[in-house]
Amino acid sequence: MSGRSGQAIVLRQHGATDALRIETIEPGEPGPGQVLVRQHAAGVNFHDIYVRSGSYRTLALPGVPGLEGVGVVEAAGPGVTGLAVGQRVAWMDMAYGGYAQWKVLDAAKAVPVPDDVSSQIAAAVYLKGLTAHVLAAQVHPLKPGERVLVHAAAGGVGRLLVQMAKARGCMVIGTAGTPAKADIATAAGCDAVILYRTEDVPVRVMELTAGHGVDVAYDAVGCDTFEGSLAALALRGHLVNFGQASGPVPPFEIARLGAKSLTISRPFVWAYVDTPEKLRAAAADVFASIGSGDLQVNIGGVFPLAEAARAHAALEARENGPFVLVC
Repeated sequence: MSGRSGQAIVLRQHGATDALRIETIEPGEPGPGQVLVRQHAAGVNFHDIYVRSGSYRTLALPGVPGLEGVGVVEAAGPGVTGLAVGQRVAWMDMAYGGYAQWKVLDAAKAVPVPDDVSSQIAAAVYLKGLTAHVLAAQVHPLKPGERVLVHAAAGGVGRLLVQMAKARGCMVIGTAGTPAKADIATAAGCDAVILYRTEDVPVRVMELTAGHGVDVAYDAVGCDTFEGSLAALALRGHLVNFGQASGPVPPFEIARLGAKSLTISRPFVWAYVDTPEKLRAAAADVFASIGSGDLQVNIGGVFPLAEAARAHAALEARENGPFVLVC
């Protein structure tokens, strides 16, 4: 043990937001190839809600949730290269541990944060920014002139994805649930926004694209939007399903894709940044876009670590994020 101790949110059983309890833990010392990070901030994601509720059983209990964080390297184990004590880094880790003041992780999972990007901005955007970058640059490499549908365009990933699509010369149609969120999506760069609660999404897509449909639909909503996304696609269109905020998509007959030669993919960001080199290159692109002002990030709420439950409640209520925990 390191003799250090700090606060962490510990999940001991799945449940509602009150299952998130603050406790004191000791992080331990970094082993070979690892670093100990003194956390400044942690991002809050829908994935964390699925983990807390038990929809995802990927965190062994008791455990500390949180996929990502930003902080300063406090100590480095044997064999660590490319990172120095005192250096500020961002990280994401499927071993979790973000909702804590200390985090031990493999050095290969940490990337430097440039001085012109604050810790809170980095924590708010890191996983979401990498996700949007992967979606726009690799899962479906966007080309000038393509027609793009972004569901939940006012959300954390949605706003970033809209900006990236516009920067690549695309026509972008967003969906939103309220006029206020439509305004947010428009400010992010959407050419048009469909209010999905009162408008028929595929009908409006066809009207807005002169009957062509969209070349790609980015859909993190899942069950509620799947059929509409398919119907909105153009010939040889691509449905990218990267989340399930409304629940998982039920089984369907794959032969249905044949009429328009459609494709569906279900990407996971880790598969596209599966080496330190790929991870650092993608992170550098995202941080450079933030530093230059090309990618605008607006934090929706900052919460003390002890109020992680309140951050989850805000996210579940579809309040405007992204949300950050200050560690």
